[in-house]
Amino acid sequence: MGKHFDTKSVHLSSIQDKKINSKSTPIYQTSAFKFKNLEELESFYQGKNDYLYTRVGNPNTDELGTAVAQLEGAPSGVAAASGTAAILAGILSVAKQGDHIIAATDIYGGTYQLLANELPDLGIEVSFVDFAEGEEIAGHIKGNTKMIYSESVSNPLLRKEDLQALSVLANDAQLVLMIDNTFATPYLSRPYEYGADLVVHSATKYIGGHSDITAGVLVGHEELIERAKQKVVNLGSSLSPFEAWLTCRGLKTLSVRMERHVANAQRLADELRKHDAVEKVYYPEDVSPLGNGAIVTIDITGTCDVDVFFQSLGWIKIVPTLAGVETSVSYPLATSHRALPEETRERLGITEGLIRISVGIEAADDIIAGFNEALKQSKRR
Repeated sequence: MGKHFDTKSVHLSSIQDKKINSKSTPIYQTSAFKFKNLEELESFYQGKNDYLYTRVGNPNTDELGTAVAQLEGAPSGVAAASGTAAILAGILSVAKQGDHIIAATDIYGGTYQLLANELPDLGIEVSFVDFAEGEEIAGHIKGNTKMIYSESVSNPLLRKEDLQALSVLANDAQLVLMIDNTFATPYLSRPYEYGADLVVHSATKYIGGHSDITAGVLVGHEELIERAKQKVVNLGSSLSPFEAWLTCRGLKTLSVRMERHVANAQRLADELRKHDAVEKVYYPEDVSPLGNGAIVTIDITGTCDVDVFFQSLGWIKIVPTLAGVETSVSYPLATSHRALPEETRERLGITEGLIRISVGIEAADDIIAGFNEALKQSKRR
């Protein structure tokens, strides 16, 4: 296999049956695996046989976890039924009742809800901290702190995390660093190589890439991943073989898709910065030599009628998620971040006119024209 990311992303997802030389990996769509006798059955529990029951493990889900781990430069990985399931498995591989974790305030709203509403019921304390002010983080570390959690590029305001500084801080304090790398993908950023212990993806987004699966992947240190695998099994968060197979199929085109996504997003961000109907454009810088990501967020609170803007988008889809090859928009205030406390939303900048744009792979000129028309129609006179 070649050494370049483009080549690896095509060839890493490949598990072959020794008896059948299929070009693509078969779908092991089975609930369980059969054994010839009790001795062979016992061999599973002795670690000599890989598969027993699909909730416990399946070649397709193993393929996905391993492939993403290798793209991230990590030694091990596990697939789960969703990004949220993968996040929970990662946290529970480290923290238990009586422990404390520190999380960035400006994370995805669904993750915020998980950490703020569910972890306290498990006896895990969470402190939300403004990571843009790096000095604040150290001041929140306590004797029972176990983990620091952030996103490589934040959702939806696209703050680029200083992974190297965060890794040094976590290492010095002997804490586990967990990073959500969904927005950047391993095409642009590999947090494990900066020192993160765990890296998580909502594979529903760019890893799968076609808006037809729900999946999560957690990669990192082998010991932590082994613990996380047990959490996935025990919590019933295993991914189905077919969804794992679809996600691996999508992974093969990650590089070529991201190249177009990123190029289109940069052009759109540059154009929207010049538009008099756009108050603010959020788009990160210096994420990678390959580009800065596929998401552009804009604020049109004081300049446009938001309802008219959404009504004027034409072929551009309105969805409560992101990624996929089609350009789409979401409204964080009413979807992903609606459960955040109002004062938190205001402090972060989740305004009435904040629009998150997931830039697709269509012709850039058509994407730009679509947003220009919506802004023209909705601009207050």
